[in-house]
Order: sequence, then C-alpha cells, then structure tokens
Amino acid sequence: MTTFDEAEVRAAYDQFVAVGESGDWNAWADLHTVDGVWVEHHLGRFEGREAIRRAIVDVMAQAPSTMTFPVEWVVVEGNRVVYYPWQVLPHPTGQGEDFRFGCVTILEYAGDGQFSYQEDLYNPTEGAEVFGRWIAAGGVLPAGVSSPD
Repeated sequence: MTTFDEAEVRAAYDQFVAVGESGDWNAWADLHTVDGVWVEHHLGRFEGREAIRRAIVDVMAQAPSTMTFPVEWVVVEGNRVVYYPWQVLPHPTGQGEDFRFGCVTILEYAGDGQFSYQEDLYNPTEGAEVFGRWIAAGGVLPAGVSSPD
C-alpha cells in the first residue's frame, strides 16, 4: 500500500471539510473513490461512490441548511485522518447557545484527492435529543421532514 505525503493527505482532508461545510453533498460524494466504503453506524454500510452519494444526499435533505460541522481536532498519520467534527444547529432565534453533538470521523486517503474509507461514530440518541431541543426552541426542519423520535 502506498503511503502518501502528509501535505497531500492534509490538503485532501481540508477539501473534504470545506465541501462538507458548503452543503454540496454530490461534490462531497465525489471525494470518495468509486469503490469507497462509508460506515455510518446508525444508518448502515454504503459500498461504492454512488451508494454513498444516494445515502448522503438523502440524509442531508432532512437536515436544516444552517447546520454546520466545525472541527474540534484532527490527527493525520500516514494515510489515516481522524477528526472530531461537531454537528451544530445554530440557535433558531439567533440568541442563546447553539445546539450540538459530537462525532468522530475516520478517513483513509487513497490518492487523487479521494478517500477509500470513512467511518462516522456518534450517539444517535444524543443527536435526536439535540434536534428535539432545537425544534422546541423554534428550529424548523425542511418541508416534509418529521421530527426525530
């Protein structure tokens, strides 16, 4: 297995985060290899870029467009990137603290600006609770999306 230069891995990671923040989930899927794997412990395992694309576009259509993913920390070692992106819902009134829950993401870099593996670890019960508090504070989900259980 090829070990890539740390600067290349870091640049690909920086692009990955920037595209995620942009909300362009089709472009985000393109940052995975054709045979890439995304393990999302709550939703399942998605094999292949197009399966990843379908899953992320569907999942993120249910999230408010104001949701952001600021990174608390990142570690790059060899081809592996591990980072902690918060899942943040801004306070609906613009006043008060944001609503957030944590996540750990593991990526495996495969060259050409793409990742062959991604795994997201978070507590889905905490996520649903955070969304519930955000909705109670006045947050509105996209049309046609029901509140979390």
